[in-house]
Amino acid sequence: MFKALGDETRLRIVALLSHGELCVCHVESALGLSQPNASRQLGVLRAAGIVEPRREGSWVYYQLAPQLDELCKAQLKALVGAFSRREVLKQDVERLLQTRGPTSCR
Repeated sequence: MFKALGDETRLRIVALLSHGELCVCHVESALGLSQPNASRQLGVLRAAGIVEPRREGSWVYYQLAPQLDELCKAQLKALVGAFSRREVLKQDVERLLQTRGPTSCR
């Protein structure tokens, strides 16, 4: 888990997902990533058991995976909480709110 979260981009993705499920296109827009880069970063997080995907048509949505291990759950929560105070996350959330809407994935 910590190896996957050792990258700032992946940590930013997890911090955004702590607010709820997001489409890959929302992650791209909020972080200014290309589609292949966003998918690659989400793949690393998925392999580490941190996020889980849900497919709806041609769109893939991600959410934080339930953590069965209480220690991992507590550490993930603390890490996201500490990161949420950083200015970069506030900017990510602002970009997300500007681009996220009912038709943004169409």
